[in-house]
Amino acid sequence: MRLKLPSLLNISRHNWNWQCLHLRQHHQRSVKPRRELLASATTLFMFHRLTHNHFRAGKMAKLESLNFDNLVLRTLPIDPEKKNFTRPVKGACFSKTTPEPVANPETVAVSLPALRLLGLEDKESERPEFAEFFSGSKTLPGSDSAAHCYCGHQFGHFSGQLGDGAAMYLGEVVNPAGERWEIQLKGAGPTPYSRQSDGRKVLRSSIREFLCSEAMHHLGIPTTRAGSCVTSDTKIIRDIFYTGNPIQERSTIVLRIAPTFIRIGSFEIFKPLQSTTGRGGPSVGRKDILEQMLEYVIKTFFADIYESHKDSEHDCYLAFYREVVKLTAQLVAEWQCVGFCHGVLNTDNMSIVGLTIDYGPYGFMDAYNPEHICNTSDDGGRYTYANQPKICRWNMEKLAEAISMALPEEVSKAELGLYDEEYERCYLAKMRKKLGLLNKELPEDKALVDAFLATMQQTQADFTNSFRCLSRLPLPGGGHASQDSDEAVMSYLLSQCSTAEEMKESLAPRMDGRELQMMMMLMQMNPQLLQQLGGGHQKLMKELERMEKAKDIQNLSQDEKMKTDRGSWEVWLAAYRDRLLKELDGLNGEEARKEFSQRRVDVMNANNPRFILRNYIAQNAIEAAEKGDFTEVQRVLKLLETPYSESVDLGSLASKQSEQPASSTSTDEDAGASAAVGSSQAGVGKIKSCAGVAYDDRPPHWATELRVT
Repeated sequence: MRLKLPSLLNISRHNWNWQCLHLRQHHQRSVKPRRELLASATTLFMFHRLTHNHFRAGKMAKLESLNFDNLVLRTLPIDPEKKNFTRPVKGACFSKTTPEPVANPETVAVSLPALRLLGLEDKESERPEFAEFFSGSKTLPGSDSAAHCYCGHQFGHFSGQLGDGAAMYLGEVVNPAGERWEIQLKGAGPTPYSRQSDGRKVLRSSIREFLCSEAMHHLGIPTTRAGSCVTSDTKIIRDIFYTGNPIQERSTIVLRIAPTFIRIGSFEIFKPLQSTTGRGGPSVGRKDILEQMLEYVIKTFFADIYESHKDSEHDCYLAFYREVVKLTAQLVAEWQCVGFCHGVLNTDNMSIVGLTIDYGPYGFMDAYNPEHICNTSDDGGRYTYANQPKICRWNMEKLAEAISMALPEEVSKAELGLYDEEYERCYLAKMRKKLGLLNKELPEDKALVDAFLATMQQTQADFTNSFRCLSRLPLPGGGHASQDSDEAVMSYLLSQCSTAEEMKESLAPRMDGRELQMMMMLMQMNPQLLQQLGGGHQKLMKELERMEKAKDIQNLSQDEKMKTDRGSWEVWLAAYRDRLLKELDGLNGEEARKEFSQRRVDVMNANNPRFILRNYIAQNAIEAAEKGDFTEVQRVLKLLETPYSESVDLGSLASKQSEQPASSTSTDEDAGASAAVGSSQAGVGKIKSCAGVAYDDRPPHWATELRVT
């Protein structure tokens, strides 16, 4: 294999080590039995990367002594233009740029576990200089700021050059363990890729990215991390609802941390001019840079592949492509199993190393709806919850096209069956754990999972809480003492279903009468034009379907719905009990059954979160922060660090109404849910937000249609 990188081995002062980054299944889920941890080894997420171990083991750094070693800037080509203005960047992967200072930077919140990845002492986050360094107002010694050039397919169409328009690479920090972490500031000012924007981010979007980055990590899902959120008195103009009513908002910066932020779109800078969009990449035909990028990525992050295929570029590139396909399939399977919707699965938002990246209009589902759209800009429903697996597969096709100068497209695309196999394997393995099916893997398990989802859809039940409560269901023939009766579980499931009025409201028209009439006329007179109008045909079909469903239930009463919901759940629970009986086959004696019963509860509770970052939880934190109170952001962060826990200690962050006795029921009429199943269990109580709503309740009525654009 030809080496096209500078000779890294000539840098003699570096002590290079290969490191393993983390398990997909988060290591802090201590309740998971040893055999379950071993079983989850199939989801081991390996990041092999060159690292520079400058510290002795255990020595932590000050802000001024972070151990920078900016490998990517020494390796990949840099734009020779030094001035910061919007332009096509040809023949380069990075452009040098500098963060712009902000007025009076103030720390909103920090994630100490994320900052420890950098080898930074905890107390450093308390220094006044912390907000200055991580707002871009002061330069960290050893950092070398730049913006990354990439392209992307946005909503299915190639958009040409995009790049880091609001993010800046600061450098790569090597911690005392020899682990290499790239750090970025998001919202630090304009770059050559900012186009018409100012390169800034506001408080609300920054809080959402900060919280969700950490929430996903603690859920055990591969993700970029967020070390801090820093706001300022610098004001920027934003039109929140695009209605022509702009307001001033506070400029805010997030510290992002990952092994790399290279993405599928990074490889699309070589894409030829597309006839459909009239756009091409800025470095068309530069096979030399493509091979340089491939070698850097494979050698740094997929070292086993690099070492195994040194003598064959073709085999090395193919093995790399196969691994990216597998990692992506594993990632989206994890998303589906917690009800996470990314919102903007463009190729420029897909990590090359299988991380969740770029948190914008994301959302965790509340009531289960496979057609859930979390991004209000997604008129055609391209990125619905149900579409995520096939869209990520489509993105793998685009990666195959992007690297076709190095690996023939027909060779790489022939491997896409691996995506389907890996997705199905990971998805079903996770769902079995969520349902507590641990002793046997039976062919009918997929049908049981599908039936559970269908029942949730029919009843509009809360996705997270419905899964979580199943661990409270006793095994046929008796469970352990802490479990609830069958009727208690049924009552809780029914409390998680929508009311008749909520169901009717969820089917209310989303298009006004004039728009609907215009689209109906286009469908009759010029259906091809309708199809080209940003998914207009799909939008129309879905609206007509909603209208038909709304008509069917217009006279539905609450009593009728409750009766129908109970019948639906009774059918599924009967099938679930039958399947649980098969888990008991071969277990001899009461002790064996008790041991399995406890293991089942532990595994289910370690895979079905109690707390997720629901939109209304983030919104409450944002509204408090915009009034100058950051404690709700900090409280939510603390809560999300233990999403699977029955007992949560918020310490000094507990709100006045946060701790509610375990036996009580929420009295907030907007809270949406009744007392938790298993509320008799010691230590299990309602943890309430600053708004008085329990964090593990289904959303209050006002938040059911909360979406982000």
